Amino acid sequence: MQILETNLAMETFFGKLSVCHSGALVLDYDGTLAPFTQDRQCAFPYPGISQALFRIMKAGHTRVVIVTGRPASELIPLLGIFPFPEIWGLHGLQRLRPDGDCRTHQLADSDLRILVEASSWLDYQGLRHLAEFKTGSIAVHWRGLPSQDAEAVATKVRKGWSRLAENSPMTLLDFDGGIELRPNSRNKAHAVLSVLEELDPGSPLAFLGDDQTDEDAFSPLKYSPRALSVLVHPEWRETKAEAWIKPPQELLEFLHRWLISCGGAR
Repeated sequence: MQILETNLAMETFFGKLSVCHSGALVLDYDGTLAPFTQDRQCAFPYPGISQALFRIMKAGHTRVVIVTGRPASELIPLLGIFPFPEIWGLHGLQRLRPDGDCRTHQLADSDLRILVEASSWLDYQGLRHLAEFKTGSIAVHWRGLPSQDAEAVATKVRKGWSRLAENSPMTLLDFDGGIELRPNSRNKAHAVLSVLEELDPGSPLAFLGDDQTDEDAFSPLKYSPRALSVLVHPEWRETKAEAWIKPPQELLEFLHRWLISCGGAR
């Protein structure tokens, strides 16, 4: 993606936003709003990000939504925004509204059986200490391990879990520093497209993400004339997103421009 393509896509989008003065800002969390850390409970946003999002929310013209692979409630203390924005957790399996109402998609019995098998396999392999058990999925993290150990764990888990995912309703999802076994009935595209459908006709939506889990949502947004997909990453990589910005400075500039376009800057 060339800088010219990014500039054109963003200029077109912000032109629409300036006319409507309202829209939806949907953002991934880890790797997008916050840098990756070995301790996931200390993954706070880049400096200035929470303040920028708070200003956008306070202006009252933007529906701010966070979409994450984490359980939704984990982000509340990390974001430090009160009242907190709408959060879709577990890659779209869970929806937490600002009023505290939380709904989780019910898993099929076949999904649960495979997750039980995956958990038992981790015990047998002695890898349970690297696992994160979520509602509806299991993730194995190797971030922070020596490179040789991380590669060995990654190879072993992919091989072991591939057998479980084959010919099943589950899928293996790679992310930065780990892999997750989860149902394919929901992903980030479900969350982002749900928000888009709930907007007033013509209201624009932007989705910002950084890794392969966000590509699920980048792809369908290409077909919406009122949507913009943005890769947030220090370096260029192949992506289905229409634009690319580097964190944290260009991300802060994007949020500031959003505020101006919605008439909230002073």
